[in-house]
Amino acid sequence: MHIAKRNSHFFYAEYTGTVHGNMKTKVKPNREQKQSGKNKQRKHRPTILYSKMTRSKLIFMLLSVFICIFAIHNILRLYTMGKEKIILTGDRPTGRLHIGHYVGSLKRRVELQNAGDYDKMFVFIADAQALTDNIDNPEKVRQNVIEVALDYLACGLDPAKTTIFIQSQIPELCELSFYFMDLVTVSRLQRNPTVKTEIQMRNFETSIPVGFFTYPISQAADITAFRATTVPVGEDQEPMLEQAREIVRRFNYIYGETLVEPEILLPENAACLRLPGTDGKAKMSKSLGNCIYLSEEVDEIQKKIMSMYTDPGHLRVQDPGKIEGNTVFTYLDAFCRPEHFEHYLPDYPNLDELKAHYQRGGLGDVKVKRFLNAIMQETLEPIRNRRKEFSKDIPAVYEMLQKGCEVARATAAETLADVKRAMKINYFDDKELIEEQIKRFSQE
Repeated sequence: MHIAKRNSHFFYAEYTGTVHGNMKTKVKPNREQKQSGKNKQRKHRPTILYSKMTRSKLIFMLLSVFICIFAIHNILRLYTMGKEKIILTGDRPTGRLHIGHYVGSLKRRVELQNAGDYDKMFVFIADAQALTDNIDNPEKVRQNVIEVALDYLACGLDPAKTTIFIQSQIPELCELSFYFMDLVTVSRLQRNPTVKTEIQMRNFETSIPVGFFTYPISQAADITAFRATTVPVGEDQEPMLEQAREIVRRFNYIYGETLVEPEILLPENAACLRLPGTDGKAKMSKSLGNCIYLSEEVDEIQKKIMSMYTDPGHLRVQDPGKIEGNTVFTYLDAFCRPEHFEHYLPDYPNLDELKAHYQRGGLGDVKVKRFLNAIMQETLEPIRNRRKEFSKDIPAVYEMLQKGCEVARATAAETLADVKRAMKINYFDDKELIEEQIKRFSQE
């Protein structure tokens, strides 16, 4: 088939059934050749007529088709993502995890994972966030990443069902945080109750690291990168999640529906909302040394429980005691189950009867603490034993984390691409922009 050009336009071409070299000039055929050509046309194929079309128009048409396919693909993907139920949550690797983490979030995570009600579950180790107030001690964070990973596995998180990853290994989160900073004012960050409390705890009133001050924005990036619909956390994190929701709403208002607005999932047991420290202070904290670790040995657990804060006015056994503010009873509310009385304290049918006896007098703190110790030992022993088993193969734990990071990064990259597309800063992937420029410059 010969295709000759005239003034950059395609015109008639005749199918001759033979292949020739490049034809630089058109040779006018004589009468016999014309007649022969007609016979060959009848014998093989009819003349093919090409419409006049410039090269730029052809490219324009092909790009239009590609854009339609690409747009349909993204619409279907976003529709599917909007229907998915996804969980995201995590912990800072500043030390081993404690029972406050367990009742506040960890136990619930395992239950949600095993229930199968959610399509995906992401749990991350927030090492980048931990560095915001440990920048001069990176080794502390580095060593505790594996500690947190072991605690996750020991509590029952299953890498086959839950993606476990390390925050710093997902660079897309940093880029998302940077874009989100333009959506939040300094005064709004200053009003965040959780930030205020954390600043006071760390004595940052006069010199706040910028990274620490803006970590609510970083958390919003963590949540939105994985399109989380649900975030199971303790009550103290509620202001953080509300700020993330504000960022999502503002972004979607400016750039169109792109990000998923998450919902908080608080513990069902009120006592688990914020477990106090063993010293009776408002919050159990690794930095305050008032916590019981999940990996704690038997003797250490007993020692901490027997020295636990109770009612300072309950000096003698016969004295009436107070339940409110009594750390031992708060822990019993969080951990005690009906079967525990049958096993460890058969004199009482339930926790209400135990509380009533304590309030009217005649029940000593030691007896109550021993009961709590028996419950805690039963709860933590299997976790401690599983942790020891996982710690025998540390390379396998790191391999699990690496695979989780690969899955997490692929997901975050998709969200970042959607964000950049909405913000119109995806220059090299924006086929519409390229098409627009082709039209623009072809007319010049």
